[in-house]
Amino acid sequence: MLINCVAYRDGKKLDDIPVSQIHLFVNEPGCFVWVAVKDPVPGELEAMQKEFGLHDLAVEDAQHGHQRPKIDEYGQSLFVVLHMLESSGEELNVGEVCIFVGSNYVLSVRHRSQQGFVDVRKRCEQEPELLRHGSAYVLYALMDAVVDRYFPVLDAIETELEQVEDRIFAKQTERASIEALYCIKQKLTTLKHATEPLLEAMGRLHGGRVPQLCAGLQEYFRDVSDHLVRLNQSIESSRDMVTTAVSASLPLITLQENEVTKRIAAYAALVAVPTLIAGIYGMNFEHMPEIQWEHGYPVSLISMALIDFYLFYRFRKAKWL
Repeated sequence: MLINCVAYRDGKKLDDIPVSQIHLFVNEPGCFVWVAVKDPVPGELEAMQKEFGLHDLAVEDAQHGHQRPKIDEYGQSLFVVLHMLESSGEELNVGEVCIFVGSNYVLSVRHRSQQGFVDVRKRCEQEPELLRHGSAYVLYALMDAVVDRYFPVLDAIETELEQVEDRIFAKQTERASIEALYCIKQKLTTLKHATEPLLEAMGRLHGGRVPQLCAGLQEYFRDVSDHLVRLNQSIESSRDMVTTAVSASLPLITLQENEVTKRIAAYAALVAVPTLIAGIYGMNFEHMPEIQWEHGYPVSLISMALIDFYLFYRFRKAKWL
């Protein structure tokens, strides 16, 4: 589905144009076309390939999706794949955006994501001096927006981790807490898979041999790379915290089980003493001491109560009850 198709000249928006008129603008000096497509239907990418001269391998990757984050060079053009993460309840949905960038065009193709780039387009149009850099600045703006959207996802995961830790150390450790920790670890791994490969690829846009298309914007791409470094460091720190929380929760569960065992043993002892006394005097043998004793019954009850009271006192002192 076509979302936008807009022509720009010298950092200013010219107009929304139909796909059939793209070729009229991409050949004009100082012009470039920015096209946004979501979940393209068969034939839609092929039409864009004809307009922009896209590489067959890049089009194949964009058509099928499910690619690893990467930055590929095809002659004077770039093909960028980014993961888009969206929180949906307890799940973390993974979408994808493929970006084709040439000197006179930008084509973004979104898959399995509801997050658009309307705000990015407005931002670029409000900065005509920067937009004069052309398609390379649009690439920076798109990458910066995607990377910045990772921070709220990470913040939500860290908040969830803190809540689970509070439950663990509030002596509410249970199976659900362990399952929650593993769920958090899966989310962090998903986020790691989105950021780490991209961090490796970003070095090509601001250090060493920079593609001609991105020349002059190295500082901007370095800023995105710095954000990715921060993200990766925070992810690693959170993963270490999850590992520590799991390691701490298992002994706590064992301690809780020991506490339960001690309480059961204490209550069993409290019940066992009266049961023993009552059992002895309930055997109904003919020749038993105290059977004919007038005060045997109350003495037995008082003995049971006193012994149980003493045991209860000792168990409470030992913190078994």
